[in-house]
Amino acid sequence: MTELGPVAWPPAPIRTERLVLREPEARDRAAVIELLASPEVSTYLGGPQPRDEIERAMPGAPSRRPGLFTVDLDGAMIGQITLTRATGHIRQAAGEAELGYLFLPQAWGRGYAAEACAAALDWFAGALPGEPVVLATQTANVRSMRLAAKLGFVEVERFAAYGAEQWFGMWSSVTPPG
Repeated sequence: MTELGPVAWPPAPIRTERLVLREPEARDRAAVIELLASPEVSTYLGGPQPRDEIERAMPGAPSRRPGLFTVDLDGAMIGQITLTRATGHIRQAAGEAELGYLFLPQAWGRGYAAEACAAALDWFAGALPGEPVVLATQTANVRSMRLAAKLGFVEVERFAAYGAEQWFGMWSSVTPPG
């Protein structure tokens, strides 16, 4: 897994009390399109992508790549989590392992994101012990800010980017939650 380092990919599915984190499959296509076209999901990500463009760009199964987990509830995709090496889209994150997450609006408010992200971070801590993970979100995204705090991310700085104030935090398996 070049994105994160010497980690075998894909890992065995990660099971939590209610969820399974697994690789994307062909059956997830409709949910991925829904996720990327959702105005609610993309409010703080530059707006929704046109559904027809997404459908053209994804003629078959959703892409499978190291660090991309599908979050599955009772056999259906409800979200995605990424753990990838940041490419510099945000200067502060360049070269660091970065957590990202998107969940369908119908899955919001039930603790699924916290449960799934905590499981992904636990997996990461076992695969790359002691390595920190970063996260950036708009300060206006109150739900994402709450999730970051719940997961134990500690604020490093705030900065302006993409026309909005951004929050940048760091998590480490060796640093207790703040």
